[in-house]
Amino acid sequence: MTASAFLDALGAEGPAADRAGKMDLYGRFVGSWELDVMQIAQDGSQRRRKGEWHFGWALEGRAVQDVWIVPPRGELRRGDAAANVNSYGTTLRVYDPRIDAWQIQWTDPVTQNFLHMIGRKQGDDIVQLGTGPDGTLIRWRFCEITPDSFRWRGEISADQAAPWRLNVEFVARRVG
Repeated sequence: MTASAFLDALGAEGPAADRAGKMDLYGRFVGSWELDVMQIAQDGSQRRRKGEWHFGWALEGRAVQDVWIVPPRGELRRGDAAANVNSYGTTLRVYDPRIDAWQIQWTDPVTQNFLHMIGRKQGDDIVQLGTGPDGTLIRWRFCEITPDSFRWRGEISADQAAPWRLNVEFVARRVG
């Protein structure tokens, strides 16, 4: 199988008809986005970088899949990816009608980070909740969503969600 045949089998033109309305929650992000990324260490120090994020319809339109790349492809990705805290991963989001929520799998082979989360609409935001391998609670939120921009916040809590500590924030702008 060629790479093109694989991508043709994975991709879809739009949402599956039997889930079309529910697919809009994440479907609105389909396209390409440039990112301003701020990573915040536990000591409060910050690291700012650029990134890119691409969303597409997948698996006969029953999923939204993305590829999240920090820093963006190109010269900055040279060297030891793990030591530089680079990310090049994918998220598969599948609407689950049994729980009226989204089953979410994040995989980053660079950092060996693998997460399962549940995502739901919460007011004007989208909130994804999960637990890291060390038992830390994780909350990822899409907020301030417009057709051409959004803010994504990654938060952690070692104490049953009280308090949440911001550890990464993306400001995304649509580029395609």
